[in-house]
Amino acid sequence: MIAERPMKILVVDDEPQILRVLRRGLEDKGYEVATASDGVAALDTLKSTKVDLLITDLRMPDLNGLQLCTEVRKNSKLPILVLSVKGEEATKVEALDAGADDYVTKPFGMDELLARIRALSRRTHEEEPSGEPIKVGDFEVNPDQRQVLVRGQEIRLTPKEYELIIFFLANRGKVNTHRSILRAVWGENSQEQPEYLRVFVGQLRKKIEVDPSHPRYIKTEPWVGYRFNPEL
Repeated sequence: MIAERPMKILVVDDEPQILRVLRRGLEDKGYEVATASDGVAALDTLKSTKVDLLITDLRMPDLNGLQLCTEVRKNSKLPILVLSVKGEEATKVEALDAGADDYVTKPFGMDELLARIRALSRRTHEEEPSGEPIKVGDFEVNPDQRQVLVRGQEIRLTPKEYELIIFFLANRGKVNTHRSILRAVWGENSQEQPEYLRVFVGQLRKKIEVDPSHPRYIKTEPWVGYRFNPEL
């Protein structure tokens, strides 16, 4: 029997001490770790090495974390976790908007980081769902390929955008509260972070709506959450 290879994580930070601490902590938990001191080196590593998850600081010289997220998202659905300092709320939202899937605020504990990694990597080590395509209204999902088509056109989604659209499809027509969506898609620790939803719903609307400023499918329920209507 061939042993399953350990998950490989690329950690990007311009502070050598942070890299050493994260490498040691992650390797102690069985992860394989590669490191890079800036975004340029990270892109070089990604070209030559198979990586399962990217962890990157936001403040770096040459190519910062926001720019790295943007570059990676041009051709990859690699899960991305960003590290930010307390008080950078606007920057965190920018990172999510640039393609990051989650963030951890410095200083953070290793237990919190590991929980975020597990949440992001659920689908990495799980067998992908299989079955017949799901067709609902203007939407079609092919689980084997994790492919989503809207009005017959394929749309490119990040891992978290895919999970969010699957959640909406499974709960179509219902009013879904902010907390219920956050708990289902990002985990228990994210229920009080509504900026996730604001950014990701905005990103989804750009990709699936004919006119994102007047959404037809994802309707806002003021002060409560969202309702998804794929059959309108």
